[in-house]
Amino acid sequence: MPMTKNMAERLDALDPVAPVLIAGPTASGKSALALEIAARQGGVIVNADAIQVFSDWRVLTARPSAGEEARAPHLLYGHVPGTRAYSVGDWLRDLAPLLDGERPIITGGTGLYFTALTEGLAEIPDVPAAVRAEADQIRTTRGLSALVEQLDAPTAAAIDLRNPMRVQRAWEVLHTTGKGITAWQAETPPPLLARAEAQPFLFDAPKEWLTPRIERRFRQMLRDGALDEARENMGTWSPDLPSAKAIGAAELIAHLRGQMTLDAAIERATILTRRFAKRQRTWFKSRMSDWPRVTPEDLTA
Repeated sequence: MPMTKNMAERLDALDPVAPVLIAGPTASGKSALALEIAARQGGVIVNADAIQVFSDWRVLTARPSAGEEARAPHLLYGHVPGTRAYSVGDWLRDLAPLLDGERPIITGGTGLYFTALTEGLAEIPDVPAAVRAEADQIRTTRGLSALVEQLDAPTAAAIDLRNPMRVQRAWEVLHTTGKGITAWQAETPPPLLARAEAQPFLFDAPKEWLTPRIERRFRQMLRDGALDEARENMGTWSPDLPSAKAIGAAELIAHLRGQMTLDAAIERATILTRRFAKRQRTWFKSRMSDWPRVTPEDLTA
């Protein structure tokens, strides 16, 4: 990959034994950097993207190509059926034995995976479907405030009460376990990999730099067979599948069913990807602000 002399020197100075962590928003160049490090020093590239774990959307989720996989070992990509729910706890369990093998280069855009890995993850029991359905019903019929007023005081004081996902998650945990989510988080076990034991990189990808890359990449996905992939998945497609969060999947299925033009599907998927990248940048700024940065200027040869 193209890079400045300073960036090349940063890579050459890496400890060839210590794990590498590469985080950043979608389409920023994380996989290319992982391959560059593997080429220079060896190592196994390990997926840290919650959508790339699923087997049924390879092209649309931008999983590494067969050619890229031939250049270095890749693990935890496409190893989960699209019908099976897969949590951050599942990912940590799959990752744990890999930390004792060849030096891992862990790369992806799911910030929660990285914070759970380096800060620990509270071992909260799964929420039953009936509890989640009840929370959905309360939120949609009575509003977010109806969930907020039932939270325990420590949790209500600690979380963003304007964030529907966080409020509902806290309500579900309290009603499933009888214990507030902040109490569970206070009992978080030690992390699998302390940040100080790893070599982190975070892509700092400004909107004006990333947006054209997102647009180009989606059109490249179509050239690489994303529409054929959607056609293969159409018979079993459901928006309720765990893998249905793959951005562009619903739009390409709608196009194949005659419900949307291809241009409209491309435009919609691109907009959704830009919004997703914005949420990723917000997470990284909030939770990973002290990670060493990789900027667009570092990638200019």
